[in-house]
Amino acid sequence: MSKERPILFSGAMVRALLAGTKTQTRRVLKPAPQMVTHNTITTWDGTPAALQHQLDRMGKGCTYGQPGDKLWVREAWAETRPLGIPWPATMTVYREGDNRTDYGGPWKPSIHMKRSASRITLEITSVRVERLQDISDADCVAEGCGALASAIGCPMTSAPGETIPRAMYRALWESINGPGSWDANPWVWVVEFRRLP
Repeated sequence: MSKERPILFSGAMVRALLAGTKTQTRRVLKPAPQMVTHNTITTWDGTPAALQHQLDRMGKGCTYGQPGDKLWVREAWAETRPLGIPWPATMTVYREGDNRTDYGGPWKPSIHMKRSASRITLEITSVRVERLQDISDADCVAEGCGALASAIGCPMTSAPGETIPRAMYRALWESINGPGSWDANPWVWVVEFRRLP
């Protein structure tokens, strides 16, 4: 039986979901996987396949779900009572992709969105683990970083020899997870999905 869970996305990534350009998300694997070598506990240094096998064996699957499960997107929103509509009827408006300014109150943070207000539902198609920096250019594009640099909603610079999609994804990752989070190269869950109508 499939499960439903909420998931947060930044404003730029909500726009990418709405445009159909985002079909993957990466989330830090917590707690960080470790291994014991020579009586010392260190960060997992094995292969992704071996780590996935260990996680499956211990029953520690992806906290976001498995293929077939659904994710409902939380985003900044507000409820408004449009003129001419009888009380208590309300309408939900969204900060991304809805430029209404007559909502009658402040935007509510995405964390407070209730399920009934969510307009985006995703179905997980696959889940895997990998190191963050192992992301391919094609996966950067699937993360919503294949268009103009302004699409990620944060400033971006590229290192010598770095491709534009990779530079965009690195900038996006650090804007969400903080300075130095890319260089830490954590193990991440890679969740692939399709948007449901």
